[in-house]
Amino acid sequence: MKKLSMAALSLVLLLTACAPNFQQQEEVVQETDEKKEKAIIPKYKISDEYYRMITPFEPGEARGLVVNNLNTRYDINEFETGLMRLAQNAFDPNKYVFQEGQFLKKEQVTAWLNRKFTPAQLQARNLDESKNLGLNPPDDEQGTIDERNAKSPIYLAHILEHNYYIKQDNSDAFSLGGVVIGLALNSVHYYQREQFGATFERDITRSELDREGKKLAEEVIKRLRGVDELKEVPITIALFEQETRSSVVPGNFFAYTNVANGSASIGGWEEVNEDYVLFPSKDAEDNHREDFTSFQNFKQDVEEFFPNFNGVIGEGFYAGGQLQELSIDIPIQFYGKAEGIGFTQYVTGKVMEHFPNYISVQVSITSVNGPEALIVRKAEQDEPFVHIYE
Repeated sequence: MKKLSMAALSLVLLLTACAPNFQQQEEVVQETDEKKEKAIIPKYKISDEYYRMITPFEPGEARGLVVNNLNTRYDINEFETGLMRLAQNAFDPNKYVFQEGQFLKKEQVTAWLNRKFTPAQLQARNLDESKNLGLNPPDDEQGTIDERNAKSPIYLAHILEHNYYIKQDNSDAFSLGGVVIGLALNSVHYYQREQFGATFERDITRSELDREGKKLAEEVIKRLRGVDELKEVPITIALFEQETRSSVVPGNFFAYTNVANGSASIGGWEEVNEDYVLFPSKDAEDNHREDFTSFQNFKQDVEEFFPNFNGVIGEGFYAGGQLQELSIDIPIQFYGKAEGIGFTQYVTGKVMEHFPNYISVQVSITSVNGPEALIVRKAEQDEPFVHIYE
């Protein structure tokens, strides 16, 4: 084994000492309206950013649909983790524990994502109104394909449910303390004029999504209150705008509302000012020039180490207009371990030089052989974490 520097060795010891002990756990009773079940809840969280989770793991009733309904893996990841982040506005991670959604069934979510039928379509299909569950606007089949899709795009792409349980006073029992629902909305409506034909696009503006998403939320909260277990619990509904199919950055949540116990109406909405930005890009250059300049200077220094190399790509997470996190990928070919170590040391120095310490920076260095090194500098940290893969 190659010897590490004292700084790297200290990092290993620090991580070992701080690693959570997953063997320590508590056995509790998870209560539902129908039964009581024993569940295991770990005593430790890996970070204040995450909730403890009920084990054994119970997959969500609508598990798997998100993969089919969202455009990219970037949207899938942000839709799930961003929803947990928003949940913290209503459900304290130190008091509540997480479980995937157990109340909305797979076939139920699928039905809600359909278009609503017109009266003529219901009659033609010999269906009654109770089966007319689609939340997307109806296609009245009047006009050309383009006119119909322009008039009635598919707004709602997916519905995600998260459940939060809280410990009862003077008891080992956990009961449902709240539910968070994410509504993923399309920024682009894709359609075809004929089966297996070319795909056409209809852009959907943020203002249109905001208007239609809030209408959808009004209907969703009424339906959720029709579920026996959800009649009285507080419910949070959040609106997510997913990116296009070709995007290399995720979409973002732009609004949420907290609905009080037992209420079936929405009083008001809170704006979520979050965004993901690709570096380098025209968006970054036009709207975040100072950050763009810092990134370009970093990129140029990396290219000086390896002439003719220009593969540095970054993803910035903004909240409240301020850059919070920057993730950088550097794919490169090394011709020896010493070269990789030297390059990692060089890049670490450039991270400290070019990026202010109020943002978190993560740099992943990879080659055709897989991960080569990871550099992590958390906000307000004087020394970065550096790991070189063996």
